[in-house]
Amino acid sequence: MTASTDLGTGAGEQVIDQPRRGALVLRRLLGNRLAVVGLGVIVALFVLAYTAPLVYHWDYEELDYTAFLAAPSADHWFGTTQVGGDVFAQTMRGLQKSLVIGLLVGVISTAVAAVVGAAAGYFGGWVDRSLMWLVDLLLVLPSFLVIAIVSPTFRGQTWLVFVLLLALFAWMITARIVRGMTLTLREREFVKAARFMGVPPWKIIFRHIVPNMSSLLIIDATITVGTAILAETGLSFFGFGVQPPDVSLGSLIAAGVDSAQTFPWLFGFSAGFLILAVLSVNLVGDGLRDALDAGSVRSRRADRRARGSAT
Repeated sequence: MTASTDLGTGAGEQVIDQPRRGALVLRRLLGNRLAVVGLGVIVALFVLAYTAPLVYHWDYEELDYTAFLAAPSADHWFGTTQVGGDVFAQTMRGLQKSLVIGLLVGVISTAVAAVVGAAAGYFGGWVDRSLMWLVDLLLVLPSFLVIAIVSPTFRGQTWLVFVLLLALFAWMITARIVRGMTLTLREREFVKAARFMGVPPWKIIFRHIVPNMSSLLIIDATITVGTAILAETGLSFFGFGVQPPDVSLGSLIAAGVDSAQTFPWLFGFSAGFLILAVLSVNLVGDGLRDALDAGSVRSRRADRRARGSAT
């Protein structure tokens, strides 16, 4: 037994089933030009970051001992560094790392928030008190300082440890929101009916409660991707993130910031890709928020355009 309602449904919107709602949200999203542009840019950045190194003639670890601090040219598209490293190859590698780290942190933190918040709200009692105590504890800890202190311990190990550290401090506020929504959902008829039929609690949570918070979770994951990219950049800038010989946009910006005025290609390309990636993610997040909120001005405009084209 599943619910046909969604907490993301606006107050003035008629209750519709999930397939129709998904088509409606997609239509609204595609009607938002800025969101479509942002989505297109994100896809283009992923394609560029992973395909360009396959055809480019320099690797990010290679050094050209005949070209030190060379300006952008046909041989080195974005120029070279002080030791002859190719800036284009390094920027593509850094873009790969930053995008993947942002995506993984967004997915992991949103999944943790959904499980913890839904469990706290559904079970209540000591489970609720224990989980919310953990949330409050992590909220008061200075995440940047904690990661900066802990990260040297994992230096030389896989960068996935850094992803887990970032995700550890990115889920608490969303978990509190999920808990509040779960307190409301657990009193709904479809949840009570599932309990009456003997459905196990975790099946109720994952089949009935979490899907009804999909709007919130999708938006949260999108926003967290941009936040995680900025967090990774800041930590890598100060030497606490991705470690050499690997690179990220943050470490590239840190390496080129002192020469930004005299050799702008060392700083400008990586900073430009960072701004473009975060801006595009934010545009998609705004578009998803408007598409999932039937009361927003853009959603109403998209619905009117769709009705006009249908007639």
